[in-house]
Order: sequence, then C-alpha cells, then structure tokens
Amino acid sequence: MSITLTVNGRSHTIDVDPSTPLLYVLSDDLALRGPKFGCGLGQCGACTVLARGRAIRSCVTPVSAMSGADITTLEGLGTVERPHPIQQAFIDEQAAQCGFCLNGIILTAKAFLDQQPNASEAEIQRALSGVLCRCFAHTRMLRAINRYAGHPVPSRAGDAGSATGDGEPASLWTGGVK
Repeated sequence: MSITLTVNGRSHTIDVDPSTPLLYVLSDDLALRGPKFGCGLGQCGACTVLARGRAIRSCVTPVSAMSGADITTLEGLGTVERPHPIQQAFIDEQAAQCGFCLNGIILTAKAFLDQQPNASEAEIQRALSGVLCRCFAHTRMLRAINRYAGHPVPSRAGDAGSATGDGEPASLWTGGVK
C-alpha cells in the first residue's frame, strides 16, 4: 500500500504494509537515525517523534495512522549550523553521555513546553518521567531544558554526572531524590 508521509517538511510516498511501525519506515526507508529502537513497546521513549504537535512513540504507531500528518524527528528540529534552541541548550550544557535517550528527552520536552510554556520544573520532570535514561546525565539535561524554557538554570556545583551529585544513581526525573 502507498502511504504519503510528511517528515521534517518533506513529502515521502512509501510502499509499505500499513501495519509497519512508523519507526521502521523512518529508519529503514528514510535513513533517519534520531528515533531509535529501544524497547519496541513504547515504554522507553527512544523512538519518540513529534506528530500533530505531540510526542508519540513511533515503535508502536502503525505508519498508516500517520498518513497526512506532519512528523518531525530530531533531525528536523535544526541543523548543525543552526540548531533548534532546545538542541543548542543541550549543547551549551553538555547534556549528553551515550546519547541514546536524547531523542526522546529532547522531543518530549519540546512537545510538552510547546503546550505548557510556563510549566514548572516539577511539571517538566513529570512530563519526562516516561523517558528512560541510564547514563545519569539528568542534572545537565534538566539544566538544558530549564535554559530552553527560560527558567533559572541551577548551578553546576556538586554535579558529578549523577542526579545526586555523589556519583550514585537516582530516580531519573525526581530532582535527585533517592
């Protein structure tokens, strides 16, 4: 079946089984590497894309459900020369380690803040609670998201790469509470 998708501002007509996960079309047919296969169940957020202004999990979304929708991947936010402001905030805060989860974190934060531009840090943390990350760069990520949201950016004091600053893992988006 032929399905037309608009991805990152470009129209693509793909001949594909309508039940194929959107993620497979994005990665296999369109060679986009921002959304990643993580859990395959829509639970980790690595496959997140923006569609109709919302963050969705592309690994569990049939491509047929996105026919005619505007889809944005991490690659579609900005360019190397002109990163989107949220991407620039992550660069400025050096808010990455392995990078596997960044796609889901950045796109989830962007979609949430587009809908709730005056959200508190606690609301942002709740919005991000469905995105899994195991590299413990959370404090830097939260600083980057706060920078993008126009919130005061917490100091880097005590940041040893973990959410608690003591080298010990903490719950992802709980502000470092163990």
